[in-house]
Amino acid sequence: MRSLRGTEVPDSELVLGVRTGDVASLGALLARHYAGMFAVAVSVLRDPADAEDAVQDAMLVALRRLGGDLRDPSSAGAWLRAVVRNECRMRLRAAVPVPVGSADDLPGTPVIDVEQVIDRLAARDWVWNAVHGLSPGLQVVTLLRYFTGVRRYADIAAACGIPVGTVRSRLSQARGILARELMASRYVFPDDASGFTPAGRDEAEDAVAAGNSGGFAGILRDRWHRDAVATWSDGRQVHGVRAVAETMNVSVAAGIRQRLVSAVAGHGLAIWEIDVLNPPGVAGCPAYACWILRFDQGRVRGLRLFHSATGSRGG
Repeated sequence: MRSLRGTEVPDSELVLGVRTGDVASLGALLARHYAGMFAVAVSVLRDPADAEDAVQDAMLVALRRLGGDLRDPSSAGAWLRAVVRNECRMRLRAAVPVPVGSADDLPGTPVIDVEQVIDRLAARDWVWNAVHGLSPGLQVVTLLRYFTGVRRYADIAAACGIPVGTVRSRLSQARGILARELMASRYVFPDDASGFTPAGRDEAEDAVAAGNSGGFAGILRDRWHRDAVATWSDGRQVHGVRAVAETMNVSVAAGIRQRLVSAVAGHGLAIWEIDVLNPPGVAGCPAYACWILRFDQGRVRGLRLFHSATGSRGG
């Protein structure tokens, strides 16, 4: 049997492997065409560091889309270079890079729900384990940027309570790590890795339902540390589960309800996106909320809440 890393294996065969969920095939394909991708990026951006960032983003695009968007498997190299070229052009057009998966990745491509695409991938276990293997600081900005609607750098900074420059730096580090692991493709992960998110969504559904019925205090007693702290992106803080429950109950008493949109989870971290439903004629709370929960020994130790009047999803 020929090695996937051998130069005698044609691109079309590697693409077939990618479409069956073989990450090693994708790694071999990217390693083969990396030099050409990097050359394109340098020719457009003129800066080697910026070019490397663009190529890394293009690799993540390829992870999601090579299996379905490439019509001619034998032209994989040209397709990858086109992805890089479009990524570079986006960077030149905008002061803040648009999210991976936007309509500008390739001409005529619709906006893609990243979470749904990743969940359909045969390689999803590799994806989730690779993301969860990042350090906590890198993991949270990566999950927000690529798996939620909080995609704008300024919004990620507000949600995490860190400067925009730190967001950019951490995302650059995370992309580099994921791209290197993707090209190496030497990792074997358990088959149930993608179970993090379904389990996290079940927990989020329970919490939102309990909150809407006035039973959030019970969730806090069962799943939160007694001295947990809730912090809003404007700097307000509430200390202890009793105070958090009382704050949440004020909204419930005013007729405000919440609806879970999405939930992603990692090791020691969960992110919930929530639509806030205000009663008719009541201004109430902003329409969109993002909860970032950090866990310690299985219980919530801290919560950061980011709110937006119009919502960040799809932005």
